[in-house]
Amino acid sequence: MQSNSLQIAGVNVRAKLRAYWTLIKSLQTGLLLITGVAGYLSARCPFTTHDTLFALTASLFLAISGSTVLNMVYDRDVDAKMKRTHHRPLATGTVSAREALILGLGLSGVGVGWAFALDALYGAVVFAGLFCDVVVYTMWLKRRTPYSIILGGLSGGMPALAGRALGVGAIEPVGILLALAVLFWIPTHIMTFNIRYADDYARAKIPTFPSVSGVRATRVIIALSSVGASIAMTFAAIGIGMAWGYLRLLAVLSVGLLLLAIILIARPSERLNFGLFKYASVYMLGAMMLIALGG
Repeated sequence: MQSNSLQIAGVNVRAKLRAYWTLIKSLQTGLLLITGVAGYLSARCPFTTHDTLFALTASLFLAISGSTVLNMVYDRDVDAKMKRTHHRPLATGTVSAREALILGLGLSGVGVGWAFALDALYGAVVFAGLFCDVVVYTMWLKRRTPYSIILGGLSGGMPALAGRALGVGAIEPVGILLALAVLFWIPTHIMTFNIRYADDYARAKIPTFPSVSGVRATRVIIALSSVGASIAMTFAAIGIGMAWGYLRLLAVLSVGLLLLAIILIARPSERLNFGLFKYASVYMLGAMMLIALGG
């Protein structure tokens, strides 16, 4: 009996941990974390050290994860109304709102506190990103205006800016360009979902660009924002003095993104739109890895 009880307890613990892992949106968190690490590594030796890199990675992971959990706590009613998200732990009741709130506050608090202990400027940028994401974007603007995406993009760019600020000790052009690259990438991500799951957003009464400005105009915005991301990333690469070999690889990635954007404007379609969305994520990952290696 005791053995069976322990097995059941173990299964319950694993199920709960899986639910908690779902709350942090690991793929999204992982990509944003990579942008922060890339920003830091772009500063080059002797500014970068392994100990500081570990502390940055851990503090950013905790802060980003915490903000994501807090967003899901606030949006649990919206998630329950949307087919795409109704299976999430808070919407199904697998995790209670109180549990998730404690988890989100704990992760955020430790992450931001660690960031401030590491460096005041770095901590301030990490806190600004969390505040902008949770309070300004999710709690204040998301349910009021489609332009909330701008603030969402701004918060998404903060990890890259924070990493660069920690590496060089200042807010400077390269860090701003890396943040802009992420900011321009965000519309490709969010607006594609706005189009693909329009009925879901309408059911949840979330204003989106497709519902306000139309699908075609939104696809043009997606294409132009992708172009903006590639331009910002290219100038950031030049700014850190990226070696020619890495720069050529970045140019190949950027040309692919530009071609997809141009084709989307000329021949808009849902299939091409989703193709650009997937390629843009691969582009951001590849470009940030090149920034890290190039630095």
